[in-house]
Amino acid sequence: MQSSIQVGVNGPAVWVKVEGKGSFLNSGNLKEFAQEMDNRGYREFVIDLQNCAMMDSTFMGTMAGVALRLKEIRHGHLHVVHCGTRSHELLTGLGLDQIFEIHTNGASAPQCQLLKDEAKSAAAKKETTKTMLDAHEALCEVAPENFFRFKDVLDYLKQDLHHETAAK
Repeated sequence: MQSSIQVGVNGPAVWVKVEGKGSFLNSGNLKEFAQEMDNRGYREFVIDLQNCAMMDSTFMGTMAGVALRLKEIRHGHLHVVHCGTRSHELLTGLGLDQIFEIHTNGASAPQCQLLKDEAKSAAAKKETTKTMLDAHEALCEVAPENFFRFKDVLDYLKQDLHHETAAK
């Protein structure tokens, strides 16, 4: 299944359209894009899941990280629109409905462009591992009971990062 993330701006809102899978493979690009838009002063983020077939925990954790950052600066919000039943179950099951609004409908996304996919190198692999760790830590920050769900993942990612750093 092809996956892509398309992004656009409509007035004060940043739109992110997920096509196919939202996964660890495109979470780093989403995180980087969100940070850049935050730096430019955007505080409203809309994630459109109309064509999203599935999301993994890294992607949902990345969304949580964006929402936590917006909440931290006190003037931002993250909204999920066109959220299907399965995606809604995943998001609420991790307690993410506590930090962003989830809607089954919503406005249509503006004209969006494809978010660039970075070539994978050793540095990119390390950055992907760091993004995955940050995403899972955000899930645990949102709902402490998630720690028990992701304890093994957190341990593995920390060990992997330590191993990569020691190997250099």
